[in-house]
Amino acid sequence: MNLHEYQGKEILSTFGVKIQKGIVVSTPEEAVAAAKKLTEQTGTGWHVLKAQVHAGGRGKGGGVKLAKSLTEVETIADQIIGMQLVTPQTSAEGKKVHQVLVAEDVYYPGETETSEFYISVLLNRTTGRNMIMYSTEGGMDIETVAEETPHLIFTEEIDPATGMLPFQARRVAFNLGLSGAAFKDMTKFVTALYTAYDKSDASLFEINPVLKTSDNKILAVDAKVTIDDNALFRHKDYLELRDIREENPIEVEAGSLGLNYVDLEGNVGCMVNGAGLAMATMDLIKQAGGEPANFLDVGGTADAARVEAAFQIILKDPEVKAILINIFGGIVRCDRVAQGVIDAYKNMGTINVPIIVRLQGTNADIAKELIDNSGLDVQSAVEFQEAADKVQAVLA
Repeated sequence: MNLHEYQGKEILSTFGVKIQKGIVVSTPEEAVAAAKKLTEQTGTGWHVLKAQVHAGGRGKGGGVKLAKSLTEVETIADQIIGMQLVTPQTSAEGKKVHQVLVAEDVYYPGETETSEFYISVLLNRTTGRNMIMYSTEGGMDIETVAEETPHLIFTEEIDPATGMLPFQARRVAFNLGLSGAAFKDMTKFVTALYTAYDKSDASLFEINPVLKTSDNKILAVDAKVTIDDNALFRHKDYLELRDIREENPIEVEAGSLGLNYVDLEGNVGCMVNGAGLAMATMDLIKQAGGEPANFLDVGGTADAARVEAAFQIILKDPEVKAILINIFGGIVRCDRVAQGVIDAYKNMGTINVPIIVRLQGTNADIAKELIDNSGLDVQSAVEFQEAADKVQAVLA
């Protein structure tokens, strides 16, 4: 589950990570009131306004701007709120901005002794250990740094048996070229950041940039946070932070129906029971010359209502040219799935794309007979290769 910047910063703050203070607002009038409040709290006269969307590169799309007066705060907030923000990490149509974070300006006017760093915490899937990745090149795309100056990226792997050790935090600060008060503050910052990552069951904490101010304070100026969905049962308060406006609407609808669905960019819709079989089915489609339009796991209860719901979700994608249903009947009987397909087809009326159904397992022979005798425009298959051949034929 992705979080907005302001939500990520709130989590960081609860674990003792120093952050750039800010107030999230939804209207220009609220933005002015927030700016006044921040001035009272921090003494800042300038404010940074940041669009709150689940995408990086907001500044490149005009979603991050500096306001030097309350008049500018109102004007900029009016420009950003409601805009379709296009960044390198969004689609061509962009994302609509519903909220803006009004933040204190921590780049003190007239001061130049500041430094920006990149620090993230994530899982190194090769070693199976959490890892701190960091660089002196903060404020830049880390992909660009990795490509052009890979020697400026450092990593620190954390032993799960011991957790992060003090010498590792000191090594991070040393490699970032810090000394004195900034060195001490960075060791505290990194330690608190790792604790936040670990205790919140996150899969990513990315701070870009981490700022060393001219008076040697270390602050999180940005925060990209992803919480592991599988751990949300331990963090019911985090569930309230979900913003479905930022998610794919078809995926949200599928989730509400109990379907495991991921939208892709292909032309063959998939309806499968079991994640492993779904992955194999997607490979099958690619080998047949198609591209999977989705990942859809209907689970073990593929009755008529569930199959019909899955059909409705798949057909919302106008790019779908065929549908492949691939069910292994272990817990669920294949004849029940076949009857579910037939009932769903009849309930929905005409379906204008070819449907290939492969059912294997319990009562698979009965299921094939039901499909073949249904009188519907549905093709049955027994073997994987047979299903692949029929997908290839309908796409030709």
